[in-house]
Amino acid sequence: MTPPSAARLRLVPADERLSLISDRHRSGLPGLLGIELVSVEAGRAEARVALHERLMQAAGDPLHAGTVLALADSSCGWGCFASLPEGVGGFTTAEVKANLVATTRAGDTLIGVATMVHGGRTTQVWDSTVRRASDGRAIAHFRCTQYLLAEAR
Repeated sequence: MTPPSAARLRLVPADERLSLISDRHRSGLPGLLGIELVSVEAGRAEARVALHERLMQAAGDPLHAGTVLALADSSCGWGCFASLPEGVGGFTTAEVKANLVATTRAGDTLIGVATMVHGGRTTQVWDSTVRRASDGRAIAHFRCTQYLLAEAR
């Protein structure tokens, strides 16, 4: 089954959205990194990634910041995708800001929880907190602005 467009996703029953969004993005960067969508609903998304050596700066080193940013941006994007208002066909990330406050190593898992803090007609603003699964400590605070794109006519 072909995943629906972003504009048609709101017509899909809520219990089918998780698998449709996951399938849609498996072939992109989230799939390459092994990022898994755990839950999604309007205004909120949760994702995780199990850490292995290829996601570190180098084997044996601490976590690469790009791994954290990819998880945070993906969780915000999936939340935005599930929260698009009528007449909007998609979105693109317009701005990101991240504060990395801790790190971890291979063998841990990261969990990113994204919440919408502004849902306007032309933009959405999302926050994502990324935590270590091993102890629940926040390692990054991420904010992004999504620019909403009109439906193709």
